[in-house]
Amino acid sequence: MQLRLEHRPEPLQAMLWLSPLIAVVLAVIGAAIIFRLLGRDPVTCLQVLFIDPLSELYSLTELALKATPLLLCAIGIAIGCRANVWNIGAEGQFTIGAICGAGVALAFGGDDRWWVLPLMLLASVAGGLAWAGIAAFLRTKFNAHEILTTLMLTYVAIQLLGWLVHGPWQDPDGFNFPQTRQFAADATLPLLIEGTRVNIGALIAVAAVPLGSLLLGRTLAGFRIRVVGLAPGAARYAGFSEKGTVWFCLLLSGGMAGLAGICEAAGPIGQLQPIISPGYGFAAIIVAFLGRLHPVGILFASLLMALLYLGGEGLQMSQQLPLAATGVIQGMLLFFLLGTDVFVQFRLRLVPARKMPVTGAVRHG
Repeated sequence: MQLRLEHRPEPLQAMLWLSPLIAVVLAVIGAAIIFRLLGRDPVTCLQVLFIDPLSELYSLTELALKATPLLLCAIGIAIGCRANVWNIGAEGQFTIGAICGAGVALAFGGDDRWWVLPLMLLASVAGGLAWAGIAAFLRTKFNAHEILTTLMLTYVAIQLLGWLVHGPWQDPDGFNFPQTRQFAADATLPLLIEGTRVNIGALIAVAAVPLGSLLLGRTLAGFRIRVVGLAPGAARYAGFSEKGTVWFCLLLSGGMAGLAGICEAAGPIGQLQPIISPGYGFAAIIVAFLGRLHPVGILFASLLMALLYLGGEGLQMSQQLPLAATGVIQGMLLFFLLGTDVFVQFRLRLVPARKMPVTGAVRHG
C-alpha cells in the first residue's frame, strides 16, 4: 500500500479560510519549540511575542504603524496574483517610492507650502509605478518573467538608495552619517494621536481595503483580472488583453508599494537612511497569501505580521534573541500555510502499490 495525493473535485471552501488559522497555530507551536531549543521559556517568549504588544495604547499605535506598509504592499501584490502576475519586488518599489517622495521633500520642504506633502505622495506613487513598469515592459516585450526582474530590480533600488545617502543627498551637518537631512514639518505626515508615531498613512492604508475590494468585485478591470488568472484561454476568447492585464497589475502594485515607501520615510523615520524597511516588501508576500488574496483578509494578516515585528523587537530586548528569530517564525508561517493549502486542493488516498513490469527477460537458447 502507498499514499497518493489526489486532486479534489472541488476545493473545501471552509478550509480556504480555516487553513490560515491552522497555519498560525502550527507556527506558534513551532516557535515554542524553537524557544525551548534556544534555552528560553516558551510561555514567556510567546507572551512577549503576542501579548505584550497589545497591552498598551502606545503599543497598539505602533502595531498600526507597522501594519500600514504591509497592508499597502500586500493589497497590490494580491491583485496581481489574482491574474497570475507575480510581483516579488515590492521591496524595491517601496524603496524607489521613498526616494522619489524624499526628493520632493528635500527640494521644496521647509517653507510651509501646503502642496509639498501631496506632491510627495504623488511622486512616490509615480516612482513605484515606473519601477514596476520596467518589469512590465520586460515581461510584455521580451517575455522575461516578472519574478526574476522585479526581484533583481529590488537590489538595484537598494544600491541606489545607498549611493544617495552616502553621496549627493547626504546631510552636510550629519557628522558624516549616511542619511539625508530631516524632512521639514510641511514634508512629514501629520500624526493621528499626539505622543505616538501613528500618522495619516494608516488611514490611507485602511482606505485601500474597501477600494481594493471594490476593484476586484465590482469593476470590469477586476473581472478581467480574475478571468485572466483563472482561465487564460477564456480571457483570450473574450478579447481580454493579457499584456494589458500585466501592465495594469504591475503598475498598480508598484504604485501602492511606492506609496508605502513614503509613508515610512515621511512618517516614523523622517528622512532617508541606508535601510528604511525591515523587509516589509518581502513580508507582504506572506501577508497577501495569509489573507487569501482578499483585501479584508489582508487587513487582519497585516496586523498579525506587524505583531510579529513588534514582538520580535521585544524578544531582542527582554530575551536577548536575535532579530532572525522573527524571520524564522515568518518563514514557518508561510511553510505551514503552503502545506495546509495542499490539503485544500488535494486529499491523501491509500492505494495498492503498483507492481513494476518485468522487462528485458533473459532468453535461453
